[in-house]
Amino acid sequence: MEILGIDIGGSGLKAALVEVATGELTSDRVRVPTPKPATPAAVIESLVELVDQLAWDGPIGCGYPGVVRNGVVQTAANLDAAWIGIDLCKALAHETACPVTVMNDADAAGLAEVRFGAGRGRRGVILMLTFGTGIGSALFVDGRLVPNTELGHVEIGGKTAETRAADRVREEKQLTWKKWAERVDEVLARLALYVAPDLVIVGGGVSKKHEKFLPLLATSVEVVPAELRNHAGIVGAALAAQELCQL
Repeated sequence: MEILGIDIGGSGLKAALVEVATGELTSDRVRVPTPKPATPAAVIESLVELVDQLAWDGPIGCGYPGVVRNGVVQTAANLDAAWIGIDLCKALAHETACPVTVMNDADAAGLAEVRFGAGRGRRGVILMLTFGTGIGSALFVDGRLVPNTELGHVEIGGKTAETRAADRVREEKQLTWKKWAERVDEVLARLALYVAPDLVIVGGGVSKKHEKFLPLLATSVEVVPAELRNHAGIVGAALAAQELCQL
């Protein structure tokens, strides 16, 4: 079964068709920059553009960078504040005439990694962290998702974790990989106190360069790169839509 997966990010909007039985992309991944300002109307218009590019008319799964409850956006840390209270599920379904499922983007990435990637077959507590414009998190206990954890917003030294250690911060401050790894270690140490993960999966765009920073981490927790790399959010969003279709 093919489903269109969409990943809304702070810098880019990405989409592809996914064979949900295998987690493989069955189309090219298409991408457009996230509008500035990232208002609901502007972003939804761009999402419709992605759907049109792929000539899709079927179920859509969408990952949004914030807390989502029943399709309604609750937070907007890295997008326009006007998103709060928007029923993205209903709005995108209206514009595309397709059934739509919306979930937190890091939860979507984690879902894909637990099903098809670095967390496949693992039990215990698995924490997925996505490093990009911000830091997203997905928490699983024996394979079951604890939704909307948003652990990138925990406070470390008077600042949120993502304002210290997001990949965007590494780029903007031109941090060396060693300096950035030290900040990531701070985040891992704090989160280990809160959720005691057995495994941490590092995703987001920076996961493509995992050999530059993972060996520099001092944490005793097992940390591995996401196997689906930056496609995890797309694949997981499609999986979430599949589950809704089966209800």
